[in-house]
Amino acid sequence: MPFEKNNKIGAKKILKAELDAQPICFKGRKGQREKIKTVPDWPQRLRDFVDQLIEDLDKQ
Repeated sequence: MPFEKNNKIGAKKILKAELDAQPICFKGRKGQREKIKTVPDWPQRLRDFVDQLIEDLDKQ
């Protein structure tokens, strides 16, 4: 059974804040890309870590 368009019961994103349209990109070390994907909820945890880095910078 195909998924109906404009379904009001469809999946909804659960985010603390709206995401920016432009991604943050950086080159990681070899093997990090594969390993980070095994971490549960890694995108949200990485966003939280970036927020912490910014807060630490503001305190200096």
